[in-house]
Amino acid sequence: MTTDENELTDRSRTVTWEDPLIGAELAKTMSGLEYIQALIDEAIPAPPIVHLMRMRPVAAEVGRVTFTCDPDESHYNPIGTVHGGLVCTLLDSVLGCAVQTTLPQGQGYTSLEIKVSYLRPVMADTGQLTAVGIVTKPGTRAAFAEGTVHDANGKLIATASSTLLVFRV
Repeated sequence: MTTDENELTDRSRTVTWEDPLIGAELAKTMSGLEYIQALIDEAIPAPPIVHLMRMRPVAAEVGRVTFTCDPDESHYNPIGTVHGGLVCTLLDSVLGCAVQTTLPQGQGYTSLEIKVSYLRPVMADTGQLTAVGIVTKPGTRAAFAEGTVHDANGKLIATASSTLLVFRV
């Protein structure tokens, strides 16, 4: 391939973000639901991963969170589809944030395990994805959640279940 051919196929994307520790420190001063709502309202900086993956929280209530995601070519894997890791990250985010909405101030969480079932491929032209995470069992030591991802036409793309560790921060 010549340089001229490379210039025709080269693409780029710039990702910017704010200091992630600002939001992390503020999270310690709020209930989980207050924190997720502050992210939705853009009252605090979003974690860098949301910019990198082109996802954003759009709705939250106790035990339920919705994110949207706009996949593009920068998410492609070697076989020409959006990498499953994007969908897994989207699901891990809504499952964790759904659990976070059940937590009082001073508690945090981390994923212990996640199981994802991929049902359809995602392409750059699939359109916006919508992921919903729902807590199936809140807890003070462990919590459980399930989630789904649908494409812009409402077709189910993937499902997941997760176990999350709950702890004092």
